[in-house]
Amino acid sequence: MRIFVTGASGFIGSAVVRELLDAGYRVLGLARSEASAASLADIGVQVHRGDLEDLESLRAGVGMSDGVIHTAFNHDFSTFLANCEMDRRAVETMGAALSGSDRPFLVTSGVGILSVDHVRTEWDRPAPGTPRAASEEAAHAAAAQGVRVSVLRHAPSVHGLGDHGFVPLLIDFAREKGVSAYVGEGDNLWPAVHRLDAARLHLLALEKGGARGSDGESARYHTVAEEGVPFREIAETIGRGLNVPVVGMSSEEAAGHFGWFMHFAAMNMPASSLRTREELGWEPRAIGLLEDIRANGYFDREGEASVVRG
Repeated sequence: MRIFVTGASGFIGSAVVRELLDAGYRVLGLARSEASAASLADIGVQVHRGDLEDLESLRAGVGMSDGVIHTAFNHDFSTFLANCEMDRRAVETMGAALSGSDRPFLVTSGVGILSVDHVRTEWDRPAPGTPRAASEEAAHAAAAQGVRVSVLRHAPSVHGLGDHGFVPLLIDFAREKGVSAYVGEGDNLWPAVHRLDAARLHLLALEKGGARGSDGESARYHTVAEEGVPFREIAETIGRGLNVPVVGMSSEEAAGHFGWFMHFAAMNMPASSLRTREELGWEPRAIGLLEDIRANGYFDREGEASVVRG
């Protein structure tokens, strides 16, 4: 089987590609740049040139494949709303191209889009009007047309070698400001998962997932190994790693420290993956977030956070 993977050279997508290749699948990888194309070709991936704005390239990729794993997303937060709508169009396009077949379609999302006052579960749905929920909305619409869709909601921290997301960004803040900060008591919880465990879940969802539930929508899975790591403990781990003070800040002080990232630093989003584990037989095996930060070179990656500051 040949699987079309968007974001194939990215942090999560590259781990998914390795998992697929090790399991005997052929991979068709979407590549926007020459560098991405070369890195994919080097590991035996068939390169398909295009990007999320080139809808014809997406249709062609789907047409050459037996299934689709969509991991790509533009994480430039200065154009966040436009990026969410671009992703909606991409999911709609690929979903329409899969209509009338039994080919699996995996769409990535995040547990952070769920605004609930309890531990977030696979049954929960995003609040109407949540911009990042556009991808899920398009996925559910494809499922309503008979496409075998699985939505994989990632933890806010998908960590591991090569991480250039939220944790490196927090390290950059602490390095620049000379303190590692948290908001209030720092007891807000961040779910986490190692990228290799996330990759294994993608393979399981590809092979076992996609059966629609009683609500008539796509299957929903949570890529969550740790239900919630206290933000204060993340800040303390960073403080020890950089040898800087760790301080709790009021909302006003933290807004000055974190800037545009304040919304994320203050979020409390514990999330369960119980249903995912029971349905797909997924058991995370890699190390946890705090151990990973301490052990795997996070403090040697100065300036590597790629999230664009607004």
